[in-house]
Amino acid sequence: MRERKELEGTEGTQGGRGAVIFDMDGVMVDTAEQHYAAWQRVFAEVGREFSEAEFRATFGMRNPEILRRFLGDDLSEERIEELGRRKEVYYRDLVREQVRPAPGLLSLLRELRAHGFKIAVGTSAPRENIELVLEALEISEEMDAVVGGADVVQGKPAPDTFLLAARRCGVPPERCLVIEDAPAGLAAARAAGMRSIGITGTKPRQALSEADLVVDSLTEVGVEVVERLLNLKG
Repeated sequence: MRERKELEGTEGTQGGRGAVIFDMDGVMVDTAEQHYAAWQRVFAEVGREFSEAEFRATFGMRNPEILRRFLGDDLSEERIEELGRRKEVYYRDLVREQVRPAPGLLSLLRELRAHGFKIAVGTSAPRENIELVLEALEISEEMDAVVGGADVVQGKPAPDTFLLAARRCGVPPERCLVIEDAPAGLAAARAAGMRSIGITGTKPRQALSEADLVVDSLTEVGVEVVERLLNLKG
């Protein structure tokens, strides 16, 4: 396991007033329907049903955790890797022509950039999924850092994903704000020493209690909200 000190170190260009780190699925885009359909196909192939309630319980988890939880711990690493890879292929086929930005995302990115904030993605998703979404939304060039599931040893709720994103942005954790939709992600932000905003949609408000602020949409988030949560002066 990487040491927290290493993850908190900085690299890349220093500066900026702070950084905003976005989770991807459920925050930047709503692709829950495509993820669910992909998982249903995988589970059907192994002779098991997969309910929507079970699917919603997986938010914030990585594929190996999901497969072990619902198919048992006796699966070999090779089988886990195969099923996880198959699921992501199905997902990308479904989402390729359907992805749309979450309401308020593009205007928030423009506003953050205009006010000197670094912008990053911190997600458990595979790199291929991240690239697909960012390119489809035409925002790849807006990102100062991108951290995916394969970039860290421990995923959320461990802080590694967000600490590495902060390091790549060259911004200390205390000047980073995380925007998340899953309890595991909010726990990761708190463990990283970062402030957070929880977005409802995939989870009810009471499940997002670790967030410093809970909103229903990115349309409720602007630079003034970010500055207030990070205790920055305008």
